[in-house]
Amino acid sequence: MHIVELQPGTPVGVMTVSDTRTLDDDKSGDVIVEALKNKEAEIVSRIIVKDDPMDIQAGVRSMVRGGVKAIIITGGTGISSRDVTVEALKFDKELPGFGEIFRMLSFKEVGSRSMASRAKLGIMDGVVVFCLPGSVNAVTLAMNELIIPELGHLIKEVGR
Repeated sequence: MHIVELQPGTPVGVMTVSDTRTLDDDKSGDVIVEALKNKEAEIVSRIIVKDDPMDIQAGVRSMVRGGVKAIIITGGTGISSRDVTVEALKFDKELPGFGEIFRMLSFKEVGSRSMASRAKLGIMDGVVVFCLPGSVNAVTLAMNELIIPELGHLIKEVGR
């Protein structure tokens, strides 16, 4: 199997969806940024938006216009009334395997609670977009086990 590494300097956006977090206490966002920096990605944009569909859409549009190749979103993928990230985004293509594998891996850590996660991956306007839960453990799992190993390959395939 040929592994396609994430290329140094790859432009990536990081978005946290939360009504309460700030850049000073956004530990999940910090995990994403650190994992990307370890692979020498360029963090073009890091923002926090409210749990509001219009704010989420505006943030994604801004990052896409900014030339990112991928966006990693944390927060808003649960089942509470405030969790609207998944509904806010309309993918051109969905890759359901990401959410399925993420929930399988999460099951090993949190048991049946993993079924409440709506983690998702899709393509929007030629950009790879991940939607992750807001917890630090979930983000760490997704980044280490799924996103970092496959992000270079996904970006390459979308660009073909």
